[in-house]
Amino acid sequence: MTTRSTTDHTTWAHTPERSNMLMLRIMTWISLRLGRRIARGVLHLIASYFVLFSPGSRRASRNYLQRALDRPVRWTDMYRHFFTFAATIHDRVYLVNRRFDLFDFEVHGEDTLRRLIADGNGVFLMGAHLGSFEVIRALGRKDTDLRVAMVMHEDNAQKINAMLAAINPEAVQDIIGLGHIDSMLQVRERLDEGCVVGMLADRTPGNDTLYPVNILGARANLPIGPFRMAALLQRPVVFMTGLYLGGNRYAIHFDTLADFSDVPRGQRDAALQTAICRYAALLDQYCRKTPYNWFNFFDFWQTAPTTMPPKSS
Repeated sequence: MTTRSTTDHTTWAHTPERSNMLMLRIMTWISLRLGRRIARGVLHLIASYFVLFSPGSRRASRNYLQRALDRPVRWTDMYRHFFTFAATIHDRVYLVNRRFDLFDFEVHGEDTLRRLIADGNGVFLMGAHLGSFEVIRALGRKDTDLRVAMVMHEDNAQKINAMLAAINPEAVQDIIGLGHIDSMLQVRERLDEGCVVGMLADRTPGNDTLYPVNILGARANLPIGPFRMAALLQRPVVFMTGLYLGGNRYAIHFDTLADFSDVPRGQRDAALQTAICRYAALLDQYCRKTPYNWFNFFDFWQTAPTTMPPKSS
């Protein structure tokens, strides 16, 4: 198939890291010692700062919200967008520290996930920077028979581990870093053990083929790599998202995405293309349903090249 450089699509990877570990530790102390209500007051200051002093992120927010809301975007919309992002990051403090009693989770489609897990062959969970993946891992911590491993680029894995260590040094995360010779082997081993392997499939750190899809009425590019991995390992795939509904409420959704278990090799490319389009349709659906949960603060919609259907090998 035709490939293209991913330089444009990796703008997010070159954005200066805004996480301040000292501030995170201070927020963690405030959150755990003074309570969630007081700590959330600080989030209003953070959201206001980004609306006022981060023009690039503000521009990306407005561009996205115009598509998702299908109406003129107000300043209050952008503020709510940034506050929702800050709230989900802040809630990680409590989720990593197992304070599940502070939250009200509604779970949709869990029976679908459980049925696939019962087969014992492992399942891929494909998410996006939409809502909170931490609430998905929270289910795994609450329910010991649901083992969740996360696959991500090595640089991101290091950042996530550093952040989680700042929140709770005792937190043990099962994160598989991509880019190693044995990365695929590690993924296969986790799946063979019956684990759920999660990936966020809406971004690429580079060197991945992009495929054009339609999201919110416009062309966007999605990396093929995560779907190709699932196809090569011949596993079922479930879409996941943990949407913030305000206050202490989250809605966790699991939707059937694809099942590569019994797809003949000659039909795998078509199945791969169908899976990517299904993933894009689910992103569109949930962005319209809960528009402030989209956390890609960069130019996500870019001119897509003409390509052949994605290939699995």
